[in-house]
Amino acid sequence: MSLAEQIRKLAIEVKAASRILADTATDEKNRALRAMAAGLRRRVAFLQEKNGIDLEAGRENGLSAAMIDRLTLSDQVVEAMATGLEEVAAFPDPVGEVVRMWRRPNGLQIGKMRIPLGVVGMIYESRPNVTADAAGLCLKSGNGVILRGGSEAFNSNLAILEVLHEALATTSIPASVVQVLPFVERQAINCLLECESEIDLIIPRGGEGLIRFVVEHSRIPVIKHYKGVCHVYVDAGADLEMARRIVVNAKTHRPGVCNAAETILVNREIADVFLPLMAADLKSKGVEIRGCAEALARLPEAGLRAAVDEDWDAEYLDLVVAVRVVDDLDAAVAHIAAHGSDHTETIVTCDYHRAQAFLRRVNSSVVMVNASTRFSDGGQMGLGAEIGISTTKLHAYGPMGLEGLTTTKYIIYGDGQVRV
Repeated sequence: MSLAEQIRKLAIEVKAASRILADTATDEKNRALRAMAAGLRRRVAFLQEKNGIDLEAGRENGLSAAMIDRLTLSDQVVEAMATGLEEVAAFPDPVGEVVRMWRRPNGLQIGKMRIPLGVVGMIYESRPNVTADAAGLCLKSGNGVILRGGSEAFNSNLAILEVLHEALATTSIPASVVQVLPFVERQAINCLLECESEIDLIIPRGGEGLIRFVVEHSRIPVIKHYKGVCHVYVDAGADLEMARRIVVNAKTHRPGVCNAAETILVNREIADVFLPLMAADLKSKGVEIRGCAEALARLPEAGLRAAVDEDWDAEYLDLVVAVRVVDDLDAAVAHIAAHGSDHTETIVTCDYHRAQAFLRRVNSSVVMVNASTRFSDGGQMGLGAEIGISTTKLHAYGPMGLEGLTTTKYIIYGDGQVRV
């Protein structure tokens, strides 16, 4: 049997299991999630033994310290995986929720009900904890899932799957509803992307190169999570102390994640006062500032590096930030439209009308007023765990929690109506 045939057979099994899961009661899904969490805690030594194989290979292959850190299933990471599954169990079940009902003049009652998508294919890199996170979110939302992690985490992902299957075997839910592709060949991704009859949605998580590859080769709809070029615009009406706190937090709290700020836009009216304060704050945190000509002219002693065109489109994922002085709100919005990635933007202002204008005119997936971009996160927004942050407007946009893993169908109640 060829690789393509093996993967299609696996997808067919997941599709069949997903139909059973879609009709499974909430209590049973929650019981399964709690059993999965208990299994991870109980078998932590087994998980770490298999993870050790990946870590040893990663070191031999020259993986960076940051990559090794992402790959490691420490006690804390395993506990976080288990806790995450329990948190998903505690959230309301979106499946079957009727989100709207209305009555027609002929007496028909028409509504929209949430239903699972069906089968989700997820392609991701590095972090084996994503295996448990994605499995839990898909199970609670009634979806089958096929997971394809990076080859560097191959043994870790299969070990996690083994534990999850053991837990599912104690429930009425078929274990085959959650699968990890047991193949390291890169061609396996192409084969997965051709299973359009069995898989309803593909979610890639990783570098921009991976996502572009998936988009270019998939026959299945793709939720894209492109780079996070997030902006903070400090308006003329800003509380400058608030602005300083927000800028520092947005850039330095965790600079290597997609909701970290990459560009700071400063209104010209306050630039002379605010730029020196901001520059001192950022430099004290070890941030390299790449400034426009106006920023450099206002801070001749600060040692700023001149920004080039590429800086306005850059996702640094590091302690580097681009700074631009702009005329006004219009110029800030225009800059974001030209260089943003539809991820997250925030305005710092005390002016209500400019805040509302920013919310209306900036169409990124998350738009904020007077808050750090770091709050663009499913957990921070009260959505629970997230499977990713979609920068695709269809069908979900922004952090994707349980609700983002469902769609809706129309339901109609009648009492004998016929069309004439």
